[in-house]
Amino acid sequence: MTHVLNRNGSVDMERLEAAVLEMLQAIGEDPGREGLLETPRRISEMYAEIFDGLHIDPREYLKVGFEVAHDEMVLLRDIPFYSMCEHHFLPFHGLAHVGYLPEGRVVGISKLARVVEGYARRPQIQEQLTSQVAEAIMETLEPDGVAVVIEAEHLCMTMRGAKKPGSRMVTSAMRGMFKRSSVTRSEFLALVHGRHYH
Repeated sequence: MTHVLNRNGSVDMERLEAAVLEMLQAIGEDPGREGLLETPRRISEMYAEIFDGLHIDPREYLKVGFEVAHDEMVLLRDIPFYSMCEHHFLPFHGLAHVGYLPEGRVVGISKLARVVEGYARRPQIQEQLTSQVAEAIMETLEPDGVAVVIEAEHLCMTMRGAKKPGSRMVTSAMRGMFKRSSVTRSEFLALVHGRHYH
């Protein structure tokens, strides 16, 4: 497992645990009670895991590709992801759909999922996540176009504030031919949303 690195190159678990301990005290809890004794350690280990995208460059996943004579759309649909809203530090999660039009160079489809995960594993907002995935693919693969649609449920809206469980936010980023051509864009969206599309 990759961990969040501090400036010294390792996770500062002691500092994370002290911060959680302080937070528990600040909300009026007793960090010495049995159920909370291991909570600072558990949260520190969890944060190290869920924010491990902070110190990687997801574009690196796209650098190992291969040349093919395929110039039709490549689409990876229904990529599950989990991220943390940078405003409230509550999770948002859902599905990402990523498509591109190769210009002679393709990557293994698992690499597209890794790019989504790499950007999701950091404090985020959905709009930025969508754009980051699109830009990474556009810049690294230099395809004719990239399309990214992300749909997610945000716990900062469903468990607090507006309290509207089941609502999902949808964001999109279109680059190149997907932005210029309504036909190409429509084909992508039909493939994403038309579960029985032929």
